[in-house]
Amino acid sequence: MYLEQLVDISTMEDLNMECKARLNRNDIVGWIKTVAGFANAEGGSLFIGVEDKTNKLIGFSRKDADNERNYFNNQVNEHVFPRPVSRVSFIRYEKNGRELYVIRVDVKESVVKPIIVKFNNVPSIYMRRDGFTNGATYEEIIQMSIKSGNTQFDVLESDEPYVREEFTGLLAFYEEHNDGAKLTDKALMSLGFFSSDYKLKNGAILFRDGYQDSKAEVQCSVFSGFNKGSERIVTVNRFKGSLISSIGYMMEFVKQRMNHTFVKLATSRVTIDAFPERALFEGVVNAVAHRDYFLDGTQIQVDMFKNRLEISSPGSFYQGEKMGKTYDLSRVISKRRNELVCGILVKCNVMEAAGTGFDKIVQEYSDADEGHKPYIYSTSDHFTLVLPDLTYAEGIAMEEGPAVEFVPVQNGTDHDEKVLSFCYNGARKASEIAEYLEMSDSSYFRKKVLENLVEHGYLEKEKVAGASYFKTNRDMVGLV
Repeated sequence: MYLEQLVDISTMEDLNMECKARLNRNDIVGWIKTVAGFANAEGGSLFIGVEDKTNKLIGFSRKDADNERNYFNNQVNEHVFPRPVSRVSFIRYEKNGRELYVIRVDVKESVVKPIIVKFNNVPSIYMRRDGFTNGATYEEIIQMSIKSGNTQFDVLESDEPYVREEFTGLLAFYEEHNDGAKLTDKALMSLGFFSSDYKLKNGAILFRDGYQDSKAEVQCSVFSGFNKGSERIVTVNRFKGSLISSIGYMMEFVKQRMNHTFVKLATSRVTIDAFPERALFEGVVNAVAHRDYFLDGTQIQVDMFKNRLEISSPGSFYQGEKMGKTYDLSRVISKRRNELVCGILVKCNVMEAAGTGFDKIVQEYSDADEGHKPYIYSTSDHFTLVLPDLTYAEGIAMEEGPAVEFVPVQNGTDHDEKVLSFCYNGARKASEIAEYLEMSDSSYFRKKVLENLVEHGYLEKEKVAGASYFKTNRDMVGLV
């Protein structure tokens, strides 16, 4: 039997269709680039279980078809960014009295381009043209970027209808923070929550009761010590739900596990929480508001350590550049990555109409010493807010890094291991590294220690606002 006996392929052009007998486990890029190429071009259909060129049906049993579909989804989630919109379906047929299936994957042209394949930490961009998938040219990449126009995930229209009864969590959240007032359909429409024909926007779906997709997933962890690399994990909890329920879950997770202490006054005593509730709430809401919802296979992470709380959100801080560690939170201004999500949170009175709300966090920590000041930093794939534990007397002015392992560096020094450990979880300035090593920030230190590690690929160096920051290259350095 042949594919044309199951599907009318006469309406399909060769450039929009490809067949694979099986997904090659030894050459993942060989087939996954087709998915990315379709998304970067005009879309297309991939048939799995069909012999290439001849269109002869090979087929799968139902069990094998399920396994092949799961393998496809897992590999696309891991290697294609952002994941393109696609639909996977089974086509049933019979041969010699046996029930068999062909897998059909319909890939839509992506609104956001370019779609990138990342394999072995090497990013590649592919384009489908003339029935073949090859690397995109420079001109094609430029055109893809222009057409993409920096479209935001949350304002794209979906096929899902708006049903008010499916948003009880959002409606109750609004009432709670607006003195019992009701959130009207008219207000939601003015925010762009749904279109004129009542089709929900992507961002609106994130607020729907019972939402279970990974785009709103959070992971909350408690570590026994000061870092992830060498300390015992006490608790790891994952949660999937709407953005409203995710905010509530993160708040409760921290509040139930954080420390408390008392300060005696002349006539009374005052309870001090490890993390002020207002600062915690601002941090959680900020992570939800500014995360990159195009990034599949990621989640907001809330990590509790002995001396601090870290709230990390997927996607770099959205202001056009990476940020090294900074304590001056009140001056940090972020361009909105998610207009609809932010608009809803502003409407619910839990987020500032302008700015990040970090000034409220600064106020909550205004009486703290230098070792207990909150800070943020941003890398290419996430941004992190760090709240010091006010009940931990020593603070976090100079936290230790994880235990690392690496091939000895050519012309290396006795300081290499400590430097790579210290820079493993965040970018550091040369002066911070020198202080940590109890050395002077001299030209010798920079050249013989830092620049040597950079030259051999163990440290990554970049300039932010005129200052040089160094971060460990995790492809060269692992955790013990």
